[in-house]
Amino acid sequence: MATIETKSQPAPKIGISFEESAQAGYRRLQWRMLLCVMFIYLFYYTGRQTLGFAIPGIQQEFGLSKQLIGWISAGMLWGYAIGQGINGNLGDKYGGRKIVTAGAILSSLMNWVVSFSVGFKTLLFTWWFNGYLQALGFAPGSRIISNWWTKTERGKVYGLYLFAAGMSSVVTYVLGLVVVDTLHLDWRWVFRLPVILLFFAGIIFYFIVRDAPEDMGFRREIEPTDESSPVDHDGTESSFVRYKAILKTVKIHIGGLALGFNNAARYGLVVWVPVHFTEAVSHLGGAAGRHSPWISVALPVGMAFGTLSNGWISDRLFGSVRWKPIALYMFFAVITAAIMYDLPVASPWAIVALFFCGFCVYGPHATFWAFVPDLVGHRRAGTATGVMNTYSYIFAGLGEPLVGGVIDHTHNTSVVFAVVGGACALSGLCAALIRR
Repeated sequence: MATIETKSQPAPKIGISFEESAQAGYRRLQWRMLLCVMFIYLFYYTGRQTLGFAIPGIQQEFGLSKQLIGWISAGMLWGYAIGQGINGNLGDKYGGRKIVTAGAILSSLMNWVVSFSVGFKTLLFTWWFNGYLQALGFAPGSRIISNWWTKTERGKVYGLYLFAAGMSSVVTYVLGLVVVDTLHLDWRWVFRLPVILLFFAGIIFYFIVRDAPEDMGFRREIEPTDESSPVDHDGTESSFVRYKAILKTVKIHIGGLALGFNNAARYGLVVWVPVHFTEAVSHLGGAAGRHSPWISVALPVGMAFGTLSNGWISDRLFGSVRWKPIALYMFFAVITAAIMYDLPVASPWAIVALFFCGFCVYGPHATFWAFVPDLVGHRRAGTATGVMNTYSYIFAGLGEPLVGGVIDHTHNTSVVFAVVGGACALSGLCAALIRR
């Protein structure tokens, strides 16, 4: 239960005790901070998931192969991985509010720099650096959430956080399609228009959010503990000590492997599904359907609702045992990826199958991130989230040139679903080793 420190509080309504009034006020602040973090992350992906819509234009202008495009995508993901290893600790040290805001504003500006690229090298470098700036968002945002919410509700709130991330993909996909399919602008505008929303969201976020209950005159809620709960420190340890403690936690590395394979599957879908449906139109013409590219929006919609469900299932059905819902969704992800591999793009079932593919692949992300503060405590949550996300994006980066190279060799964009299915199978196997 939240308790009041020294700041004065308004008098409670008649018939309501001071303690009840304070508790209600704290609850409102919990939801306000969660909604603030969700709000800014609703636009964060406009800064890093637009590449798929720019690929046809980039190839046409610069004559690059899909494998080289895959290396450009890998550069961003590895820049993100490096940033996660650094910026999660910055969130623990300086607070998520400043770091998340900086990421939103700087990444928006960097996307405009990307849009002025003149070839492979400039695309690779600028998109890589943008990946680093994008990494200023997630782990520090996770630290804010872990400051305000305890273990018993963390699966639910991380589900909502990742739901916002999934809806961010929806926003990104819709805006990307508007730029290239509705407004018929060239690929450079894919990197210019969507990020305007991220820029202003960062400014709004800074003025509303607060890092921790103490900043609003409350003491933090007491974490429920049992024999498996981490021993939290007092907040005075150095960055070196914090990293050392995290890197000695074996389960963080196992979880990182499971998350890595999962994220390789996720970004395989995010980057190459728009290409799969866009090229279907150019190759098949009317047989594919004029609006086939819009079917790709079913992917991020499914991803958003997958995270919402998996976090809830983690808390309610599995009693905050995190590995079970992860493995369950990975099993179904293998099945849905196999269906998508054989399904023609013109099939009326494509939109349904793609929705459930995204639902199962991305759903466990909410549970992965709820697992982190469960394991290391809220004061190290930013650093641990960053370490696990480093695994995540190293693997995702390895998958991008692999998918691009295989598509170049086979001339079959459906192969992305075969790679996704294999990655999900490996993720599910690793998840079973997280058991505590």
